[in-house]
Amino acid sequence: MMHNKVPTDENLMIRGCALPSMCNLCRKNVESSFHIFFDCEFAIRIWSWVANCLNMVLQFTSMEDMWKLCDMNWSPQCKITITTALVNLIISLWYARNQARFHNNHIDCKSVITMIIANTSLSGNNSKKVSSNSIRDFTILKNFNVSTHHSTNTVIKEDLWQPPLINWLKCNIDGAAKGNPGLASCGGIFRNHVADMIYCFAEPLGTASAFQAELCGAMRAIEVAHNRNWKNIWLETDSVLVVLAFKNLNFNVTWNLRNRWNNVKQLLRKMNCIVSHIFREESQVADILANVGSSLSSLAS
Repeated sequence: MMHNKVPTDENLMIRGCALPSMCNLCRKNVESSFHIFFDCEFAIRIWSWVANCLNMVLQFTSMEDMWKLCDMNWSPQCKITITTALVNLIISLWYARNQARFHNNHIDCKSVITMIIANTSLSGNNSKKVSSNSIRDFTILKNFNVSTHHSTNTVIKEDLWQPPLINWLKCNIDGAAKGNPGLASCGGIFRNHVADMIYCFAEPLGTASAFQAELCGAMRAIEVAHNRNWKNIWLETDSVLVVLAFKNLNFNVTWNLRNRWNNVKQLLRKMNCIVSHIFREESQVADILANVGSSLSSLAS
């Protein structure tokens, strides 16, 4: 339509087709692109309904004026809804014209409006765009049977490191892999109930995946705790998979870590161990230690 290629009578005559012309919607005027979509009595009734939905006066002197309507200061959801409604309005008018011309089936305005609402509602409701809280947006969207999508408020969550109980040690571990797989390392830090550092380690791992690096950090922490006779350990990691592995000891690990993993499972039977998830922001020291490990040649503590 924007390239004036719609096969209306006017365009067909410009291309050399000699034929009588009549608009099949109003049956009063010669058919042209502007007439059928904007100037026809049938089209005017549809546009009057749109103007009522938008609570504004619509006047078009060219086809380009229609798209200027989309560029007004609408909320994102309103803009996509109005754009969809305009596209479906043009499609529905052309459909009604073809039904009248080729099938002698005259569709009334109410049916065309129902088609526009149904198609616009589908697009507007499935859009991820959000609307504002204005009454204007609410009214426009409801006219097209579109539910308002309000923006979700940003939730600010305070992440604080929590100390362990007395007689317990908390170990925050982390793994790092420069590639997946790639050059990997792990690190961890033990603290007591007053947040004093008791022990820390950093270890290079060679080539490993991110999960393998995280799991090696956790296994190293359990081995250190066993060697130092620490029986009450709270292990924290930012890896959900590592937490799942410790909560389900039948978790299948990669073959190259299986023997070590089985040994760690035996050590866990001899101690009280809690494993929980923590966000990376709460375990920055472990993250630093893990990255330091990549520059080492062997385990450092």
